[in-house]
Amino acid sequence: MFPRTPRAVCLEIGFGGGEHLAALAECFPQTGFIGCEVYENGIAKLLGEVARRHLENVRLFLDDARLLIAALAPASIACGVILFPDPWPKARHKKRRIVSAETLDGLARIMTDGAELRLATDDPDYFAAMLELVTAHPDFEWLARCSADWRVRPADWPPTRYEEKARAAGRISGYLRARRRPRRSPTG
Repeated sequence: MFPRTPRAVCLEIGFGGGEHLAALAECFPQTGFIGCEVYENGIAKLLGEVARRHLENVRLFLDDARLLIAALAPASIACGVILFPDPWPKARHKKRRIVSAETLDGLARIMTDGAELRLATDDPDYFAAMLELVTAHPDFEWLARCSADWRVRPADWPPTRYEEKARAAGRISGYLRARRRPRRSPTG
């Protein structure tokens, strides 16, 4: 899939304008990045950044990310990222949210032991739902140790245009980091 075999592969679901993905791909050229998006303007923007920065370690999947998750090999992804997904705030639409128990099950299957999952939103209801789902999932360990861990974007986490829009509108963003727990051996 990549011109050189990457040391690790990271998956970003719903990359929006691609600024986060492009920044990471430029900082970590030995890592392969797969971005999933259906928004055509965001795809075009990222493709422009890939060309401008000469990024050979970026691949795109331009369809529903759940299709890719189902097709990827177990324990093949070293990092999973879902930043500022559509919150589908109406009660009747919440079933459309990408962060769900089913998506977490799929991510747990494809993520390597110790892989990090990063989630962010500026919607308080969605943040609460994400937190509840992640902390209840048996395959993920929430990494927060103090309130700043979910209130402040980590320094190695490039900002996104959606995050900036939320900040400009006075909305507070929440950041969740979780680690894929080690798989149990068949005998233990």
